[in-house]
Amino acid sequence: MSADPSRDNQSAAAAYWRENIRILLSLLVIWFVVSFGCGILFVDQLDQISFFGFPLGFWFAQQGSIYTFLVLIFVYIGLMNRLDRKYNVQEEE
Repeated sequence: MSADPSRDNQSAAAAYWRENIRILLSLLVIWFVVSFGCGILFVDQLDQISFFGFPLGFWFAQQGSIYTFLVLIFVYIGLMNRLDRKYNVQEEE
């Protein structure tokens, strides 16, 4: 520990926000790859596969990115709760 508690708080806050941004960017990259990549860029290759009677590329463009987004919301909640506990900034229950 350093002699200045405010400096410790500032460094902890900076570390918290670095990890927060890393989590956020990672999840946004996943969503981008699923929505743009699978729904637009790789649609021709994915359309060769049938999923519930629909071409997989079409399914990703219409439904897959939405489902992925919903899953990523819950993943984000879990990761942020763990990060909050790590830095002792969790909300009171």
